Amino acid sequence: MTQANMAPPAPAPAPSGASGPAAGAKPARNSLLSHSLAKPILALAALLVLDIIFIPGFLSLEIKDGHLYGPLIDILNRAAPLMLAALGMTLVIATRGIDISVGAVVALSGTVAAMLIGGTMVINNGQPEYVANTPMPVALAAALGIAVLCGAWNGVLVAGLKLQPIVATLILMVAGRGLAQLFTDGQIVTVYYEPFFFLGSGYLLGLPFSLWVVGAVLLVVGLLLKKTALGLFIQSVGINPVAARLAGIRTATLIFFTYVFCSTCAGMAGLMISSNIKSADANNAGLLLELDAILAVTLGGTSLAGGKFSLVGSMIGALIIQTLTWTIYSLGVPPEVNMVVKAIVVFIVCLSQSTGFQKLWKGRK
Repeated sequence: MTQANMAPPAPAPAPSGASGPAAGAKPARNSLLSHSLAKPILALAALLVLDIIFIPGFLSLEIKDGHLYGPLIDILNRAAPLMLAALGMTLVIATRGIDISVGAVVALSGTVAAMLIGGTMVINNGQPEYVANTPMPVALAAALGIAVLCGAWNGVLVAGLKLQPIVATLILMVAGRGLAQLFTDGQIVTVYYEPFFFLGSGYLLGLPFSLWVVGAVLLVVGLLLKKTALGLFIQSVGINPVAARLAGIRTATLIFFTYVFCSTCAGMAGLMISSNIKSADANNAGLLLELDAILAVTLGGTSLAGGKFSLVGSMIGALIIQTLTWTIYSLGVPPEVNMVVKAIVVFIVCLSQSTGFQKLWKGRK
């Protein structure tokens, strides 16, 4: 028997069109569903479908004075402070840390800006006009400077003194809001200065200015993480800080700057909130915002164990939380239910990231 006779028969050619989508549809579908952003995107889409069905005019958009208005724009605008806080929290959690002082930093930065700007009415050519007590650039720089100092404090405690992150940031969580209340004597500080309001409620090219700020921060941080080794360093520290340090990465410096960045983002969020409500409320501004930021980060696919993180996922997580809040209020559900729903979501997210639960779930398949 010749070698040609021993060769296996050639496979029959596939029918025309059978080797296209039919052959690769299932793997493609599985790869899409296994993507890290698939779950948060599906969750956001489900909420939006619910709003479209039960809330009349949810998708309506109109232009007034060159600005876009509508429920979707309102959700995006109100989500901007949370999106900023989630950006900073993403890098902290990626290094196996946590920052529960975000809300206090929001209150502190907003209070400093409101107290410095204030606003005094003067008569100019017979017309009342409000003038800032301190030039607005100086006031904004001082507010962000306070936020940077808060981040440096957290960074020194965590990276320098090796305190547990939750304990180190708990100190500032209590002290920061206490300082804000001391500055204002527990009173609400009202701002009377029109240019300051633009930061939280102004519009640029038809869209809320706050969204442009979030987009700029996301773009800069995303480029730094993708185009430099910074993203790889953060991931390495989150996976194994000891091995990262032995490999030559300055883990303490990197962790220090993640906390500084997180507080800076919180300071910017505080300016947005203070600008939007035209005042500074040291008692309630940013209250529990750190919990929403942590939830947004975990909803976006960032692992609480460190290493794995996604900036875009955190943005989607923030939109999920804000859409959920907006939906609950719009449907007339009591606001207290919002906290219960968030608690259930936190439980589900933590359970899904549990190693024991994952093993149990895979074992049942």
